Amino acid sequence: MKTEPEFDSLVPPQTFNRRSFLVTSLGAGFAIATQPVMAQTAIKTDEVGLIAGEIQVPVKDGEMVAYRAMPGGLPRPPVVLVVSEIFGAHEYIRDTCRRLAKLGYCAIAPDLFARQGDPRQIASIPEILEKITNKTPDAQVMSDLDACVAWAASKGADTGRLAVTGFCWGGRITWLYSTHNPGVKAGVAWYGRLVGPVNDFTPRHPTDLVGQLKAPVLGLYGGLDTGIPLETVEAMEKALQQGSAAAKASEIHLYDNAPHAFHADYRPSYRKEEAEDGWKRMLAWFRKNGV
Repeated sequence: MKTEPEFDSLVPPQTFNRRSFLVTSLGAGFAIATQPVMAQTAIKTDEVGLIAGEIQVPVKDGEMVAYRAMPGGLPRPPVVLVVSEIFGAHEYIRDTCRRLAKLGYCAIAPDLFARQGDPRQIASIPEILEKITNKTPDAQVMSDLDACVAWAASKGADTGRLAVTGFCWGGRITWLYSTHNPGVKAGVAWYGRLVGPVNDFTPRHPTDLVGQLKAPVLGLYGGLDTGIPLETVEAMEKALQQGSAAAKASEIHLYDNAPHAFHADYRPSYRKEEAEDGWKRMLAWFRKNGV
């Protein structure tokens, strides 16, 4: 019987040619390509009571910078991996980590584009996609997220209660990581792409992997999302019912009047009602699944 190859076997041979890399800082600002930033709606979460800041995570070929926020004085907090949009782990993603930390989680947002470049310095979304996102192998991302889990475990966090959530590009990665790591208890994918072209960097997509899901995923999607056709969301809902036990336990919630990136409170696409409802659903999903 033919079996699906593991992610690690799909790493293009050039991926780890460089023996060492280190990005010295994630930078706190927003990516140029996200302008204009809607400062009047952006949520700002302070660090009071938190341990927050950049960390260096050992990975296969060096050290990867990540942003970590966790409650101070709370032993063995559960862990949430926070996977960014194509713009990287900028201030919106950092703030999301702090919001989770205020609720008792150790939230880690890694700089998954470190080897490919810095999307914060590129003004064009198509250019970010061409130069960085589309050249970031899924296998590399899975390995880097594994490294974040290992780092959290080494610091005393409770990786037995592990969740992953992500936005846009990170939403797709959430589906994939919930297939890759059997230790994940729950995933929440915010408007992550479900289908797409197949190549050495992205050999499979969420709709291809429903039979291999190891953790239930809550998908949060917008009915007015022009980048994710509604028919692909409906197809995913049907596919989940034919997938693994975790797939059958997964759910998709559609916000009929929401566009793409409705949770991104720094962008014009932000929809307060849907974003707040999605956040509540995410937290309830974590609790339901033991995180």
